[in-house]
Parts: sequence; C-alpha cells; structure tokens
Amino acid sequence: MRKSPKLPIGVLGLASLLVLAGCKVGPKYARPQVPAPPAFRGADDAAVATDAKDSIGDQQWSQVFKEPELQALITKALQNNYDVRIAAQRVLEQQAQVKITRAQQFPTISAGGSGIGAYAPGLSSLTGGDSNSNDGSISVGSFNLSAAWTPDFWGLYRRQTEAARDTLLAQEWARKAVRLTLVQQVATTYFTLRALDSQLAIAEQTVKSRQDSVDLTRRLADGGSVPLSDLRQAEQLLYTATSQIPQLKQQIQQNENALQLLLGETPGSVAHTDPNALLPPPANLPVGVPSQLLERRPDVQQSEAQLMAANANIGVARAQFFPQLSISASGGVGGDNFPDMFKSGAETVYGIGSLAQPLFAGGKLRGQLQIAQETKKELVLNYQKTILTAFRDVSNALIAADKQRAYREQQEKLVVAAQDATRLARIRYQGGATAYLEVLTTDTNLFQAQLNLALAQQNEALSLVQLYAALGGGWQ
Repeated sequence: MRKSPKLPIGVLGLASLLVLAGCKVGPKYARPQVPAPPAFRGADDAAVATDAKDSIGDQQWSQVFKEPELQALITKALQNNYDVRIAAQRVLEQQAQVKITRAQQFPTISAGGSGIGAYAPGLSSLTGGDSNSNDGSISVGSFNLSAAWTPDFWGLYRRQTEAARDTLLAQEWARKAVRLTLVQQVATTYFTLRALDSQLAIAEQTVKSRQDSVDLTRRLADGGSVPLSDLRQAEQLLYTATSQIPQLKQQIQQNENALQLLLGETPGSVAHTDPNALLPPPANLPVGVPSQLLERRPDVQQSEAQLMAANANIGVARAQFFPQLSISASGGVGGDNFPDMFKSGAETVYGIGSLAQPLFAGGKLRGQLQIAQETKKELVLNYQKTILTAFRDVSNALIAADKQRAYREQQEKLVVAAQDATRLARIRYQGGATAYLEVLTTDTNLFQAQLNLALAQQNEALSLVQLYAALGGGWQ
C-alpha cells in the first residue's frame, strides 16, 4: 500500500496559525425584535396606512416643498450649512480611524542604518600599523531591516476594526440625520416668516382703517356729536394695532437671522414673498407602513449602528482573556568599512517570538467585559426606544395634520363672522343705535381672529413639514 506523503512540520504549524487567526470570539450580531404595528395611529384613533411603495417619505424634498423660494433656500442650506459640513468632516475623521485600527492586523516593517567616519593622521603610528596601508581614517557602518507581527488569533484586532466600521456607519447616518433636520428647520423657519408677513400685513391694514376711524371720531367729537370717550376708545383700537407692528417686525428680522445662519451666511434679509407658501397642503398624504421606518429614519439606523459597534466591543473585551503571540525578526549587515558592508559574511539575522497569557489583572479584564456587555444592553434599549419614538412622531404628525386643517377651517369661518359683526356694529353706531364700545369689542375680536387665522395657516403648513420629517424624508 502506498503511504501518504507527510507534510513538513513548518507547513503544519503555518496552517495551524492560519486556522487560529481565523477565529473571532464574541457574540454575533442579531437585530433586536421590535414589533411594528400594521398601521399608524391617526386622528381619533383612525388606522392610517398606504401602499408600502407609496409614501412621501420616499420622495425628494423638492417634490414635497414646491415653493421656488423655499427650494432655493434648502438647496443653499444643504451646500453651505456648517452643521452639515461638520457632520461630513466627522465621517472623514472616522474613515481615517478605521484605517488606523485595521492596520493593527498587519505586520510592521522598518528599515534603518548607521554610520560613522573619522580621520586622524597619526592613527597608523599609534596602532603600529604600516603607514602605507593605513592613511589614518576609519569608517564603520550598518544597515538593518526588522519586522514585527502579532497574529490575530482571537479576533481582537478584527473586532476592533468591526467596531470602528460600525462607528463609521453611525457617523454616516448621523450626517443624514443632520440633513433631514436641516430641511425641516429651513422649511419651518420659512413658513414662520410667511405667517409673520401675513400678520404684519393684517396689522398694517388694520392700522390704516383704525386711523381713518380715529380721524372721523375726532371730527365728530370736536363737533359735539359724540362724547370724548368715543374718541379715546377709537384711539385705544388704533394703538392696539400699532403696538403689534414693532413686535412682528422684531420676530421677522430675528427669524431672517436664524435662517441666514442655517444658510451659512451672516445676519441679513432673506427673500420670503411667495404668496402661495401658506396654501393648505394636500389631504390624505400617502405615508406607507410603519415597518418602513426601520429602513428610512436616519436616527433609527444610527442607533442600530451604535448597537452593532457595542456588540463588536464585547468580542474585543473577550479576546483580552486569551494569550497573545508576538513575532519579530531582524536582519542586517555591517562592517568596518562602508565598501565591505555588503560582502558575504557581514550579515546578521535573528528572530524573536514571545507568548503572553494574562493570569491576574485585579479584575480589570472582567470589568472591561462587563462594561461592554452592559453598554450593549443600554444601546438595545436605546434602539427600541428610538423606534417607538419614530412611531409616535408619525402619529403626532398625522393627528396635527388632521386637527390643524379642521382648526384652520373653523378659524376662517370665525373671521368671516367677525368681519360681518364689525360691519354691523359700525352701521349701528353711525345710526346712533349703539355705543362705540360695541364697535371696539367687535373690531378687537376681528383683529385677533385674523391674526389667529394666519397662525393657523402656519401650523397647517408646519404639519406637512413635521409629517415629512417623521417619515424619514429629506436626506436622500
């Protein structure tokens, strides 16, 4: 019978090293289970869900916010905003950190050399040598090459690299979360500005009409047709409106500064004149199904990436319990004269191997493992909470969209009623059928109702922003 050839011991040893180097201690990652409801909770406990392939969260922000002014502002903000740029730099920093961490898996090789030379004319006589063969100069030189490697038997370095890559993934999702938040902030500030513009226009128109009323009442009071108290009440109405104008202008200018900061610019004015900005958003917008949030929301993805990094760090802590083998080798050449350095017999080669096994560290290793395990448990809870928070955000946005629409519709009816009440009160006053107090009351109610209607239009527009952000749209 023919015998099988025996493998050299060195080959077997190398194969054993490769097998061991392929091991990784620590748990494999498994995504925690968080049951998703079949539909979102809408207003009055209505279940809201649409086709999974049809959701505004999958649309680009330019398809949702169609006002040209707002689109220009968002585009500029995404290009220049400092928070976006800072987030991008953090991604680049973590990419470099991954390279540094991964480099531990590979051998390190270094080269060096040294040399010294001297000239002394009397050196030959001092050494008793032949003056013809020794001119009084000496030279010594050496060149060496060394390498060191710590085989990753237990996956210590690979787990560290895995954690670094998961942290990089978390930074990337954090950058996308910043972009989503930026789109939301720019849209929110823009709609707030347009509502303030509307309130300012209402106040200025009210001032104009009330000034006319004061002028008329003053003439009547001077002629003795009405008491002086009517003039004072008319002035009260006027000053109520004029006092609103400085406050509204203050809010407008401060919101412009806030928007300029989002754009990466110094404080200044911003274009906000689009007349269609506060038109009611479409009703019954498609929202998809709750399970889509796990893939679309950047904060959910960031939370899971952090959890994956924590899981890898458990492997890092476990690997510390096992022995670590270090291998180093060095070789070099040298001689008394530089030309003789590379001659045969001038070289020196040696290798060193060491094996270290932790025996007692005062509980440090167990403490490191425990903190890694407890950190993972914390991040599991954080991941589950982030998902539930996402479901809550969408539900709140759906409720707000429904109720803000209803509130705006009722506020429109209130304005119409207040306008008619004011008209009738003025007619009754001019006919002498009522006191000016009725005019004051109805006019005050009308002014407040008009301001509230502008605020209702703002909140309805913001409900679309809130829903779009809650669904994870805006960063794509």
